[in-house]
Amino acid sequence: MNVTLARKLKLIYRQEKISAFIFTFGVMDAMLGGFSERWSLLSLGMLLVIIGGWMRWLQIQKTKKAFTFNTPQRYLNPSTSDLTPLPPLKRKRDYLS
Repeated sequence: MNVTLARKLKLIYRQEKISAFIFTFGVMDAMLGGFSERWSLLSLGMLLVIIGGWMRWLQIQKTKKAFTFNTPQRYLNPSTSDLTPLPPLKRKRDYLS
């Protein structure tokens, strides 16, 4: 299963749009701040990258909790009542004759 980096990024971006947008915005801020030596923009970008990654991690943890199923601990015993079952239903035309 050879999946390229671009495909992985597209998949992540489609699943969690808000955290991916914050992450992308932070990377762009960090790159612009780093190349132009604006340390406040670089630190803001790094902060946004961390927040975007943290949001993504929280969303992954939430989906893991949603898919855990509890197995039942006990089962009901078979019915031991002496009641007779209901009679079979008849069609409407059987009543008219």
